[in-house]
Amino acid sequence: MADTHEVTVTSVHRMTPNVKQFVLESDGYTFEFDPGQHTHVHFPRAESPAEDEGGDSEDEAVVRPYTATAMPGSERITLAIKRYPDGTASTWMHERTPGDTIEIEELGGNLYLRNIDSDVAFVSTGTGITPMIAMAKQYVREGTGNAHFFFGEKDEEHVIYRETLDQLAADSPDFDVTYVLSEADDWAGPEGHVQNHLADYLDDFEGRDFYVCGVPEMVVETREYLDEQGVADDRMYVEGWEGDEVSDEG
Repeated sequence: MADTHEVTVTSVHRMTPNVKQFVLESDGYTFEFDPGQHTHVHFPRAESPAEDEGGDSEDEAVVRPYTATAMPGSERITLAIKRYPDGTASTWMHERTPGDTIEIEELGGNLYLRNIDSDVAFVSTGTGITPMIAMAKQYVREGTGNAHFFFGEKDEEHVIYRETLDQLAADSPDFDVTYVLSEADDWAGPEGHVQNHLADYLDDFEGRDFYVCGVPEMVVETREYLDEQGVADDRMYVEGWEGDEVSDEG
C-alpha cells in the first residue's frame, strides 16, 4: 500500500458552479513533488456504496487522483475538484468543510516538466487544467523559452484559474494564454474544440514540448494531430481524465 498522510482541510473556496478548491495542510510533513503530479485521496468505505463510479468493489479501497495546483516545499497542498452528478468520490469531497481530516497518498505521476529550457505548449480542458497550472507556474519562474497555454471550456462561467493565468501572462512576455469556449454567448475569442486552434497560434510544432490533459477524446485527437505535425513521441506528455479517473498515456 502506498504511503499516506493525514491532512486537515483548512479552507474551501467555490471556483465555479461545480468546482471547489480545497487547501489541505499536514502536521509537520513537507510535500515534495514535481509540479503537475497528483495525489490519491482515500475515501471511507462506510460512506461509499459497494459499487461506485469507478467500479470499486466492497473489498477495494476507494481512491481518486487529484492534482496539486500549489508549488511543492510546504506543509500544504491545494486541490481543485469538480463535482460530477454521479460521482461518489467528488460528491464526498464537496461535502468536506474546514477542520475535516482526510487521507492522501504521496504525489507522483507522469505529468511534469521535462525540459524548462524548451519552448512548450500546455493543452487542457476542464479539470485537466490542474496539472497545467502547476507546471505553468514553474515554467514562468524557471523556464527560458516560450510557453503557450491553451484551455478549453464550455463557457466563461466554468473557466477556472483564469485570474492566475491572466496574471502569469501579464508578468511574463514569453507566456501566452488562449481560451477556447464551445458553448459561450457573446464570446469574442476562439470557439469550438481547443485542439482545433493550435495551428492558429503555433508555427513551430516540431521544436516544442507538448503537455496535454483533459477528457480522453480531446487527448486522443490532440495526440493524433501533433503526430501529423511531426511532433516526436518523446515531446508529447499526456494524461486522459474521465470523471474522477486518470490514465497515463505517455
